[in-house]
Amino acid sequence: MFRTLVIVILVAGSFVGLQSVFTVNEREQALVLQFGDPVREVNAPGNADPGLHFKLPFVNEVLIFDKRNVEFDMRPEEIQASDQVRLVVDAFLRYRITSPLRFYQTVRNEAGAELRLRSIMDDSLRGVIASIPSQDVISGQRAELMERVQLAVEAQVATQDLGIEVVDVRILRADLPTQIAERVFQRMRSEREQEAARIRAEGEQLATEIRADADREATIIQAEARAESERIRGEGDAQRNAIYAAAYGRDTDFFEFYRTMQAYELAIQEGTPIVIPPDSEFFGYFQSQTGQ
Repeated sequence: MFRTLVIVILVAGSFVGLQSVFTVNEREQALVLQFGDPVREVNAPGNADPGLHFKLPFVNEVLIFDKRNVEFDMRPEEIQASDQVRLVVDAFLRYRITSPLRFYQTVRNEAGAELRLRSIMDDSLRGVIASIPSQDVISGQRAELMERVQLAVEAQVATQDLGIEVVDVRILRADLPTQIAERVFQRMRSEREQEAARIRAEGEQLATEIRADADREATIIQAEARAESERIRGEGDAQRNAIYAAAYGRDTDFFEFYRTMQAYELAIQEGTPIVIPPDSEFFGYFQSQTGQ
């Protein structure tokens, strides 16, 4: 009987001892409750004390919270941009618990935090995207868009004092809904084709103007070249005639003979019939042995 009582006491003592301690590692933080009311924080930011801790058995309750960054994904939502085009936006948020006490008082646990943050994220996304054209959301400026959303989320979180810090906000996807994507694509394609046709027409017009200018300049250059060639040819003929005249003045008989031989060479070709009177001066050199 005594032995049994000792065993019962030891078992009860061990159970009470186990209920009197709890462990918090360096990746966690804890909030100790007494009859549902928070009494102290353990290993909270700015008060690092991980390890073994004591509590009142059956009186205190310990809630463990993650000290690392916590992430949750938003469900894809249809949001209307400033140009009345609806977009499917998929985003996620990372946050860190900075005050277990305030976190417990406002949202109780991570599930409650996600509900609150989901509402804040949805409101911030709709407010920011509603002020931006859909083309800017889809084609670029994603970094600026995420920064604006994060600032809006941080402002609401700070106003509500949830005991958390927003670490990052990211937009994974922002696309047109499937049912209107094809229609928008066809419209954009038509706009690009019209733009391409306009550019080609402007290019053809410019090419025509350039060709016309080139032809005009070529005509001017050719005319100037012909005029210059005629001038040079005239100067050459004048110099040639001057030389001939000087030579003729030195020996008129030889000059007349030389010019007649040139005329013979040009006029008398093989197979060329010539009708001329016998006493013609053209063949005077053939009628005299002295060439007179």
